[in-house]
Amino acid sequence: MAFDYGTKRIGIAVTDPLQIIATGLDTVHPMNIIDYLKTYFKTEQVERFIVGEPKQMDNTPSQSAIHVKGFVGLLKKTFPEIPIEMLDERFTSKMASATIAQSGMGKKARQNKELVDNISAVILLQSWMEKSAFL
Repeated sequence: MAFDYGTKRIGIAVTDPLQIIATGLDTVHPMNIIDYLKTYFKTEQVERFIVGEPKQMDNTPSQSAIHVKGFVGLLKKTFPEIPIEMLDERFTSKMASATIAQSGMGKKARQNKELVDNISAVILLQSWMEKSAFL
């Protein structure tokens, strides 16, 4: 399960049991994320969390890194049995916007920030799966 964390929305993506393809699951307000996950875990299993790590172009943490750090702490405290991996999220929002544009969706869909956050989470998870396939 991957998260594209934002202070207004968290994009969530999951993968199939064979870890072949990442799929957008939902976009949830940060205040509701723990309840959402607890409900999700009643019917689904999650092997690990992948969290987008916000960085500047020079590889230093971006301004939103403090919020992501708090989110990761909350995940660790609430779900200590699930390992967490951080993954550089630079360019995921731009890639998500480009994906939406290439899909032929209208301007309104391209401006839908929830959709961008959701696709960003998919890109994060797919990137992690591709990276881990070679480890």
